[in-house]
Amino acid sequence: MTRVIFLCVFCMSALATGAFAKMPGEVDEGGMLREAPLYGFSGDYRKLSELRGKPLIINVWASWCGPCRAEMASLERLSRRFGGKQFNIIGVSTDDYADKAAAFLRQGEGTFENYHDRNLLLEAMLGANTIPLTVLVDAQGRVVKKVRGSREWDSPESVQLIGKAFRKKL
Repeated sequence: MTRVIFLCVFCMSALATGAFAKMPGEVDEGGMLREAPLYGFSGDYRKLSELRGKPLIINVWASWCGPCRAEMASLERLSRRFGGKQFNIIGVSTDDYADKAAAFLRQGEGTFENYHDRNLLLEAMLGANTIPLTVLVDAQGRVVKKVRGSREWDSPESVQLIGKAFRKKL
């Protein structure tokens, strides 16, 4: 509970000042993502590099984060609408306890993969000092855009932003 209160106060302070300090090891927009492990909630494992070859939307979230939970439905609608044809979507939970994130995921009928960042490697590399954070990555693994805060990802404005970032007509 203390972590939640701290993060809420931190997020409100950061939003009020517009300040987002860079995290150690963070990859900026224009930079290439490094290799990282992706730990699935069913015990599966893969490497981030396995997702190259198609643009990727990475959403960093936690089950205790209200704005994260709120935007998850719009990411699901976006996933169903495009069905992985023009880009992939993955979620990365920063929950301290994987079982809490897995319980949240079981409540919905998700069509996109979600992983647990159990070593917080992705959190640091993506710069998720506030969540939700959504990172748009091109087919080669280059960070194209970072979007902080919750949004309706299936709205016309968001779809236009995604199309522009990936240089695709959606």
